[in-house]
Amino acid sequence: MPDRNWIMQWIIKPLVFVVCLIPLIWLIYDGFADKLSPNPIEDITHRTGDWTLRFLLITLALTPLRYISGRTEFIKLRRMVGLYTFFYVCLHFTTYLWLDQGFDLDEIIVDVVKRPYVTVGFTGFILLIPLAMTSTNAMMKRLGRNWKKLHQLVYVIGAFGVLHYLWLVKADVREPIIYAVILLILLGYREWIRRRTSNI
Repeated sequence: MPDRNWIMQWIIKPLVFVVCLIPLIWLIYDGFADKLSPNPIEDITHRTGDWTLRFLLITLALTPLRYISGRTEFIKLRRMVGLYTFFYVCLHFTTYLWLDQGFDLDEIIVDVVKRPYVTVGFTGFILLIPLAMTSTNAMMKRLGRNWKKLHQLVYVIGAFGVLHYLWLVKADVREPIIYAVILLILLGYREWIRRRTSNI
């Protein structure tokens, strides 16, 4: 009977990898099937942005799931899901640069400076870059304790992502509020775990 490591390496990880691609496959299908909204660029931008935030929250939820369930397998998925967060934010940002702004650097700079939701979104994207670049085992060893400190930025990035979404919507704020509540719960649980382990 296969052991847990074999199951994780050859079944669970490949399955999660494929599942994480479903939003992109679905988006591509809708594009070719002409099922996007009347404003396809806005549709692509919103959908890639939504999935960026969802994958970010899933990444943050994996550590609490490990503590609650007592199963370390969740941590082994964290890097993959985190890199998918970066993958979708790159799609989101590329859609904005290319399809929305046409690589007009002057317009992009004005947009980043004048619109708060673009400013916080752009800041969150920039902060994600060093996290993605230092996600390898080699970088973890090289940075040592500083690696964990650096990757705590993910909570700040999560806050920027929620603000970006909240300031973007004009009327119905229910979905960004739900994301904000989830983020606060995850932050609260992390702080509770930190205090609990420091007192042991």
